[in-house]
Parts: sequence; structure tokens; C-alpha cells
Amino acid sequence: MKTIPSNKTELIESLKRHYLEHRELIQARLSEFRSIPSSEYFYELVYCLLTPQSSAAHAERVVDCLREAGFHSSQVNPEPFLRQKENYIRFHKAKTRCLLNLKEQYGKIGKKLSEPVPALDLRDWLVMNVIGLGYKEATHFLRNIGKNDGLAILDRHILRILKQLEIIDSVPKSISKKQYLEIEHLFKEFADNVGIVLDELDLVFWSMGTGEIRK
Repeated sequence: MKTIPSNKTELIESLKRHYLEHRELIQARLSEFRSIPSSEYFYELVYCLLTPQSSAAHAERVVDCLREAGFHSSQVNPEPFLRQKENYIRFHKAKTRCLLNLKEQYGKIGKKLSEPVPALDLRDWLVMNVIGLGYKEATHFLRNIGKNDGLAILDRHILRILKQLEIIDSVPKSISKKQYLEIEHLFKEFADNVGIVLDELDLVFWSMGTGEIRK
């Protein structure tokens, strides 16, 4: 875990240095996202449904277990996988219902994902049609399949950095669609000002705080 400077000017300079030092790795990671085959979209959605308020590492391992069990194509109850002590997923009962709904509705969802829909419209559609997916999770999913096209994943870590940069006044406990779009716009303006593409800056924020460039 890296220490993030608290001073705004120092933080901006640190962001720029971190970007220059890790630019090739960040760009390679984004290229990996864009090359993910459509056959993996289902499990990427599963992952993004599991991550809210749970460890990303736990979510990845649960996805691996569900994939090995053939959850997408077989009659598999996902709840025991979410309840495993070593990979525990919070709110496992509610998330189990979301996973089963995703599986039932995925024919329609997969068809939509194959259409040439602008990222902004596709995100709105996903939020409206995938139970358990909010704007942050829908954007996270689109980023993980290389289709976010400049949309921002406004998780609490990124919101805290935006507050340190005085881009927002406070970290909201919950975000409405209107607030999400407003903060996303401010984030895009900041990315333009520092000369870093937002998709790459998003990973700069993540890797500065965690020391990792993960999905």
C-alpha cells in the first residue's frame, strides 16, 4: 500500500510521476481488457456483481470456482461458493439472487453487448436491466471488457483522491445518477487538464492506492 500525498500540488505531481513510471504497464492492462473474448463477458459480469463491499481477490477466486463448476451452463447453486470462509462475499444471499437473475436473463444481456451501442447508453441499459448493477459496477464491467470509452469507475478510493484534489467537496455515502454524471464530468475535466486519458488515469488512481494494476 503506497502513501498518497495529502497536499494537492504534491498529489498532482505524484500522479504524473506515477503515470510516467507505469504508463506501459497501464496501457498493456487496458489492451488486455479490450482483447477479452465475448465468451468471458458473463463471468466478468459475475465478478462485478460480487465486488461491492467485498474483497476483489475473494471475488476473483469465487468467479474461478463458479467457472470450474460450470455455473453458466449447469444447474449450480452459487450461494455455497459465496459463503466459503476463505473467499467470503458479503450479502451472499442477495448476491446469489442477482447471479441467478443474471443467468436467467443473460441471453438478452449478451445480445445487447454484441450491438454497436455507445458506452454511455450501454451503461444506462445495464443499470436498468441487470439487477444488482449500479453505475459504478456497470462502468467497472465495461472497463473490464474494453468498452467503457472514457467512463469513470467512481469507487470510494477514487472519490477520496478526487476530494484530496479538491475536485469534489466530500465523499458521498451514496451517489444518484445525476451526482455520478456530475462527478464523472469533473473527473474528465481533470484528466484533460493533466494530459492523461481518463481510462489510464483511472488505473493510475487505483495503482497509487493499492500498489496493483488489477481489474
